[in-house]
Amino acid sequence: MRPPRTADLAIAGIVLAEMFGTSLWFSVNAVADALRAEWGLLPTDLGHLTSAVQAGFIAGTFLFAISGLADRFPASRVFATCAVLGAIANAGFILVDGDFGTALLLRFLTGLTLAGIYPIGMKMVMSWAPERAGQMLGWLVGMLVLGTGLPHLIRGTGATPDWEAVFLTASTLAALAGVAVLWLGDGPHHGHRTGLRWGGALRAFANPRFRAAALGYFGHMWELYAFWTLVPFLVIVAGLKDTAEGAYLTTFLVFLAGAAGCVIGGLASRRWGNANIALVALGGSAFLCLVFPLLGSAPAGVLLLALLSWGALVVADSPQFSALAADACDRRDVGAALAMMNSLGFAISILSIELVIRYLPTIDAHVAWLLLPGPLFGLLVMRRTFGRLAVRAG
Repeated sequence: MRPPRTADLAIAGIVLAEMFGTSLWFSVNAVADALRAEWGLLPTDLGHLTSAVQAGFIAGTFLFAISGLADRFPASRVFATCAVLGAIANAGFILVDGDFGTALLLRFLTGLTLAGIYPIGMKMVMSWAPERAGQMLGWLVGMLVLGTGLPHLIRGTGATPDWEAVFLTASTLAALAGVAVLWLGDGPHHGHRTGLRWGGALRAFANPRFRAAALGYFGHMWELYAFWTLVPFLVIVAGLKDTAEGAYLTTFLVFLAGAAGCVIGGLASRRWGNANIALVALGGSAFLCLVFPLLGSAPAGVLLLALLSWGALVVADSPQFSALAADACDRRDVGAALAMMNSLGFAISILSIELVIRYLPTIDAHVAWLLLPGPLFGLLVMRRTFGRLAVRAG
């Protein structure tokens, strides 16, 4: 077994690669104003482009899960291959010249490759330090959140001259992530199978601990990506910023708060347990989901604080659900089981994204209330199940 210092350095490399790789996710959302002006897109069109990424991710994770591919080949090779292919698909978006059908296809393909970055990254981290799963996944998901928000930072700071450069920058970062992970390789606790095992992920749902973590995650996913899609609109509707650049920078701050929430939650899970951290995050997120639309006349500082707090809590539970699920299933099936959980969760997120984008023009910030059933359901499931079962800290 490699010394702990080597494991820590490897994990640092993986979480950095996760940040770079997931910069592909919201490239479109970070240039929404430019695409509306140049292509004549409507807000609903932008919602469809976001949903196309989710649909591709669902298809990819389902394939990995049901076939067992996620556990058949070295995780580092799967990650590297998908990161490079995702970089190519993302960069191809700048060549479509307003062809919306082709744009949807390329975003779908980008989502397909992200299926080999996010859940496989989780498996890689746990292959280095399974005894610190909650903490390490907190760092990993935190970097995913930061990576998802990177295009907003690039756009808001004006670091690139046009929207095409935002896509090229994200693609370059993803390609670098693939090369780095290939060089790092897999950890000493990397479980794998010598052949494909169709349906192994489905059998994980027979375990009550895995099932509870997955159901809680599904409630969390109803809220998460729809919230991230809404953030630039909520910033403008709340009157926090009156310029596109300012709105994108404020949006990035919300993602930055989410990254911090994941890391802090991961550290706290060592003392308080994964399930308890997930419950606190769900409850706080549900509360802010309820009250934010009621703060319309509040000072800008109060609105910003509420939005940042919501951004931190809405995703802080994500690594804890993954840690709970991974702990409940056979190590040789971790990749497939997490991929299946991701696939179903992201399918749910498409419904909520399409719902909030549809009603945003008519009910403004009150659209947040459409997200409230998600964290409430997660709270109900987690309290019922983990009140009866012993919880081991991550």
